[in-house]
Amino acid sequence: MVDKDVSSPRYDAITIGASAGGIEALFELLPRLPLDMRASVVVVLHLQRERPSLLTEIFAARCALPVREINDKDELRPGTIYFAPPDYHVLFDSGPQLALSTEGLVQYSRPSIDVTFESAAQLLRERLLAIVLTGANEDGAQGLRAVHECGGTTIVQSPETARSSLMPASALKYSPVDFVLPLEAIGSLLLSFHREERL
Repeated sequence: MVDKDVSSPRYDAITIGASAGGIEALFELLPRLPLDMRASVVVVLHLQRERPSLLTEIFAARCALPVREINDKDELRPGTIYFAPPDYHVLFDSGPQLALSTEGLVQYSRPSIDVTFESAAQLLRERLLAIVLTGANEDGAQGLRAVHECGGTTIVQSPETARSSLMPASALKYSPVDFVLPLEAIGSLLLSFHREERL
């Protein structure tokens, strides 16, 4: 953990990246987010590119917040969970809004966590919170570093608690990180930030 004042957070968006084991990890986090959440939540999960995603249907039944799959030029609405669609990179754009791209694979992936984190960091800077969860490649490590360099807050799932430790371990290798926590503690931290923001 680095020495950084996050005692009075104000986040416009929370970005979450995951791969192998990610659905199970998200089951622990997303249903805990309260209905009056102000931040938007953008999730990039590595999926099979040739198949439609069922994530919105799966999570809509479990979450208090509305859940949707991203369409190109979607307005970034507060208190909404957005899932990256298969085979598209997701970028943050002025508005703010979300844009889709079919540029080449990054870390063998499209959508790429790095691409989303980097564009979100450039737009939102200190108003961004980024989380790297379980996964079996290094996607997200460079993006998390960009979030740190732009003044955002960074959280990594403790590798020993992840189903696949490579992704969180790589994030810790390449970037200073504000919090390294197991899933339950990440959920509790998000709720504490939410409570502070409501004061």
